[in-house]
Amino acid sequence: MTVSAFCFLLWTGPDKVLPSMIEASNFTLHHIAELCGVYAVWLGILELVEASGLGEKLAHFLHPIIKKLFKLNDSEAERLIALNISANMLGLGNAATPLGIKAAKKLDDGSGVASQAIIMLIVLNATSIQLLPTTIIGMRASNGSTSAGDIIIPTLIATVLTCALGIILVKAFQKFYQKRKGL
Repeated sequence: MTVSAFCFLLWTGPDKVLPSMIEASNFTLHHIAELCGVYAVWLGILELVEASGLGEKLAHFLHPIIKKLFKLNDSEAERLIALNISANMLGLGNAATPLGIKAAKKLDDGSGVASQAIIMLIVLNATSIQLLPTTIIGMRASNGSTSAGDIIIPTLIATVLTCALGIILVKAFQKFYQKRKGL
């Protein structure tokens, strides 16, 4: 797409190619710097959560939910999943990714096939409940929004609904697969 857009711009307005590329680069670098600040703050908070033992407490609090969804007996995997879920709830998808990868590695049985727990983890990451969509709020604020936090309630409603639907679908497909496998 980039190459085709570049060629089209070169064909339709060759004098606009260089100014457009410079403007796009400036725009990108500006937003990268702003997002780095937002992520630095929240990653620092997430590091404090883990260092203070709050991650363990969160894992204990989420234990019944994680146990029901994942059917695990591994406390380290539960802790990683709990931290992954909490990072997603804070709107830190990029911070949640390494935790999700570590959790998936703990859940991997080495068969080369995604287990039901890994599938549930992927769905929870894709549909994660966002209590505080920090990245979007940061982007809105950096673009001059006077009410950057107005999206909290709509985001919460949308993510709760998609997360619930994702869990329901995973559970339904798991039951369907188990019945089919039993035939």
